[in-house]
Amino acid sequence: MAALSFACLCALPVAAQETAQVLIAEKALICGAEGRETINHAAVVIVDGRIEAIGRAEEVEFPDGAVVQDLGSRWIMPGMVDLHSHIAGSGHNGPVFQCNPGLRVSAGVTPHNEKLKLGMLAGVTTVLYIPGSATNMGGQGVLLKTGPGDYEEILVRFPGSLKVAQGNNPRRWGYGMANTMMNHQIRVTLRKGKAYAKRWEAYERGERERPERHLHLDIFRDLEAKRTQISMHTQYYQVVLSSLNIMAGEFGFDAYIDHGSFDSWPLAQLAEELGVAAILGPREVLWPRARTYPKDGRVEGSAWGFQKEGHPRIGFNTDAPVVPQEELPLQSAMGVRYGFDNREFAAVRGVTIVPAEVAGIDHQVGSLAAGKDADILVVTGDPSDPRSAVEMVWIEGEVVADVRGKYETERAEVRRW
Repeated sequence: MAALSFACLCALPVAAQETAQVLIAEKALICGAEGRETINHAAVVIVDGRIEAIGRAEEVEFPDGAVVQDLGSRWIMPGMVDLHSHIAGSGHNGPVFQCNPGLRVSAGVTPHNEKLKLGMLAGVTTVLYIPGSATNMGGQGVLLKTGPGDYEEILVRFPGSLKVAQGNNPRRWGYGMANTMMNHQIRVTLRKGKAYAKRWEAYERGERERPERHLHLDIFRDLEAKRTQISMHTQYYQVVLSSLNIMAGEFGFDAYIDHGSFDSWPLAQLAEELGVAAILGPREVLWPRARTYPKDGRVEGSAWGFQKEGHPRIGFNTDAPVVPQEELPLQSAMGVRYGFDNREFAAVRGVTIVPAEVAGIDHQVGSLAAGKDADILVVTGDPSDPRSAVEMVWIEGEVVADVRGKYETERAEVRRW
């Protein structure tokens, strides 16, 4: 997939938005909020960039004049969502202060970049572009679509998250911090931010005068109102425990584990109790002889561990470019290879509806449902099976990639990158 020339993208016919479109496929992976959902001999109706209806082809009413495309033995599924990516722009690692909640990677977004195109070709249609982990708070991420368009066209939500990092990466910043110092600085900043948000809430209720504006703390108004989340760069047991206790336990912010590697999976039950999802990667396995976690020569998968402990919300990420953006489905495949139970398409859900729900954008993306964006993939089989391939990608009802080069409609136009 990565070797594919982008020449095929420069003259793709795209269905006119005013024309209803219908896709018929052998199977649809719905990836809904509740358990396994598949539809055999499925049809999806697309109108004005959104899904109007989906169901068995013989039960779905096709709009008059719709362009109908029979995909034969192919499957359809939602576009994939990656909540840890660094390739959507010029990059920002936040090495200014120990905590930088006001810094914004949105200023560095570079639409139309080649790395996002590769991810899009592999079916990744939405990403969370976030700062690096040089400091304990790198700043604010932004949720974006990977398809063509300027910033305003590809924007899903800003702020996409507040990036908080613990462990080895920020320890190297400045004077060389230990975990206790990092936890102290995170708590101090969260305490200031929460108090700031509370003052604004009181003002909006008419209970006090307008507070002084502090741009570096504005993100906490979104966090307190549950409009965004904390993406917690946290990996092994000790720092994951601190992350859970501080961000979710003490301060009550919506947060999710963003790595969950090494020996972190024994904390799965605590994470579930606190409502914290596990978005795992880029490390999917723990090698046989880890120094801090004796395993008697066994190779263990992180996703397997969280699942074994009963955690219901497990997803995958790439930390692109650590793992290339286009290898998000391979991340889920690695989870399955090392023990993750995919009999009910849990690995597929881990790159679609789970990250969408965690980021609070499941009303828009993550599953095939009426009213959601028509971000749709045409695949040859289960995308968590490395033998499967993505053949077509639709974003908001437009074909942005067709590796078969055979897509035709009665009304088409050329969209150039």
